[in-house]
Amino acid sequence: MEILQTAFMQRALLAAVLVGITAPAVGIYLVQRRQALMGDGIGHVAMTGVGLGFLLSASPVWMATLVSVAGAITMELIRAHGRTRGDIALAMLFYGGMAGGVLLINLAPNGSNANLSSYLFGSLSTVSPADVTAISLLAAFVVLVTVGLRRQLFAVSQDEEFARVTGLPVRALNLLIAVTAAVTVTVAMRVVGLLLVSALMVVPVAAAQQVSRSFVVTFVLAVVIGTAVTLAGTVTSYYQDVPPGATIVLLAIAVFVVLTVLAAPLARRRARTARDTEAELDTEAELPGEREPATTTATTATTGTGATT
Repeated sequence: MEILQTAFMQRALLAAVLVGITAPAVGIYLVQRRQALMGDGIGHVAMTGVGLGFLLSASPVWMATLVSVAGAITMELIRAHGRTRGDIALAMLFYGGMAGGVLLINLAPNGSNANLSSYLFGSLSTVSPADVTAISLLAAFVVLVTVGLRRQLFAVSQDEEFARVTGLPVRALNLLIAVTAAVTVTVAMRVVGLLLVSALMVVPVAAAQQVSRSFVVTFVLAVVIGTAVTLAGTVTSYYQDVPPGATIVLLAIAVFVVLTVLAAPLARRRARTARDTEAELDTEAELPGEREPATTTATTATTGTGATT
């Protein structure tokens, strides 16, 4: 195939596969925790890391990883302490990270608007061999955490109090989820872009939830959807010369819409079955209560007859 004959597309396709696997793998825990927009906030903070990379002539991917991990830990600590002004602190962190990144990139001698755009919205031609190495190592860490600790992470995401009672290190696991989300953002930024990475972490999971109620099935299906849309978006971007990040996200949304439409009859059937089951249980619960008055009446009548006799 023509697309596989160019080195930059080979790197882009490999990066797309890794992004398609890692983003939903982390996103499912964020969705369970109702933190669907956390990836978007980390993406803003990661811009400062990208700017530092250009300014210091270091790897933007690794610098973005360090800064986004620090930002994610800060977000988790603010959330855990539940400060009344926590939302204001998070807003300043998000917007300050984006503004700092734009400023540092423009101060860097090798920074440019083209470089900024490629990190914000993704770019196939800018995925270098060094980027592929960094993305592969970071993706391996994400998969190891999200799969190897899936039971513990699921327990913490579902009910922190229950997880704490069972003896799980809730604070450490919460921080691990935040760090893993930050790493995922830097994995995906070269393909999807920092401004759109949150969508790839959430939309495949939401699509999978339309047809599945099991955590494991949802996890696997979300990863399959994520991988499919990243590969399809990358190929479409190559042949149609359109931005890869926007194409991937729109394809993911299209899958969500299709699965939602297909799952509607199934949802109605489940609801009808649940109502029928509930009605049967209510009927069974009422039957003993209906027999009791009749027995009592019969006993009273017998007693009354005997007394009269």
